[in-house]
Amino acid sequence: MGKRTVLYNKHTALGARMVEFGGWDMPVQYTGIIEEHKTVRSFAGVFDVSHMGQIFVSGKQSVDFLQSIVPQDISKLKLLKAEYCQLPQTDGGLVDDLIIYRLEEDNFLVIANAANIQKDFDWLKANIKNFDVTIDNKSQDYSMLALQGPKAANIVEKLGLSIENQPAFFTIKDFNIDGLNGYISRTGYTGEDGFEFIVKNEYAAILWDMIFKAGEQFNVKPIGLGARDTLRLEAALMLYGNDLTEKTTPVEAGLKWSIPVEKIPDYNGKDVILGQIKNGVQKKLIGFVMTDRAIPRHEYDIYFNGHKTGVVTSGGYSPTLDKNIGMGYVDTKDNITLDATIEIMVRNKLYKAKVVKRPFVAKKYKIS
Repeated sequence: MGKRTVLYNKHTALGARMVEFGGWDMPVQYTGIIEEHKTVRSFAGVFDVSHMGQIFVSGKQSVDFLQSIVPQDISKLKLLKAEYCQLPQTDGGLVDDLIIYRLEEDNFLVIANAANIQKDFDWLKANIKNFDVTIDNKSQDYSMLALQGPKAANIVEKLGLSIENQPAFFTIKDFNIDGLNGYISRTGYTGEDGFEFIVKNEYAAILWDMIFKAGEQFNVKPIGLGARDTLRLEAALMLYGNDLTEKTTPVEAGLKWSIPVEKIPDYNGKDVILGQIKNGVQKKLIGFVMTDRAIPRHEYDIYFNGHKTGVVTSGGYSPTLDKNIGMGYVDTKDNITLDATIEIMVRNKLYKAKVVKRPFVAKKYKIS
């Protein structure tokens, strides 16, 4: 049995099928993955993501410390804004990928992936050197709910936060609704517009009920991890442990856009990462759509022109496209381009697929 979020009884009361994920017992589905997926794309869904980690970094040298461990330029992160970051090793491989929020001038919130909370915390502590910072793992104190979908903003407005007062994309702010307070950010993992609420554990069940009451007229539903995975795959959002690992660099993963080459401070893996940006990589992440009837799965082999070129990292059925899709790493020497035909080995048989541009389904973030 894994750890349980404070909303565990809510899930079981709703008939959720629970599975172990990242050391936690989590709802994989309530009524069905495809139905839940389509609810988020058309209306709105609520996810319990309390298994994610909340690590606070504070102190007068917090910016300098974060600059030394992520490729992104934290000195340019504005107050109450968020940054997508990676946590590289000295060889450029990734300990994790993160979201970092700047809550105050010298106070940051780091969101870690569920299975990596302790690993990330240990990594931060091990890299503290002589920096004057305090690192607090408060993951056990907080719960996190994600409200995602085209009706998410309407539901938040119904909760009492008017449209004009809602946080902008990749921004966080304090909220207080009927005495219930916490943080609300405009972030998510579905490709849809949406919000994530971070509250103390004692408020989580109350907030859960409030969201469903406010969202009743907007057809809001509880959503499990199964649909969360199909939604993020359609949006080509990477999953640590699959698409990102300690053996993949951010450049190989196609995250070059997130790395400022002009950043001056040193950080773990800087020489390797900047070297790959300048000189290229030996493998790269691609997206593909199956043209034969087969479902690609994690660790299935990818073939090109009769030889193995790589491996599938994420794959499955896309309810929006009604097609089977996937992502995987391939050898750059094969010069595999968009529209190229590749093959996926499924149960000792090769099935054709077409290389396509990511994301598979357009993201619908409210950028402005």
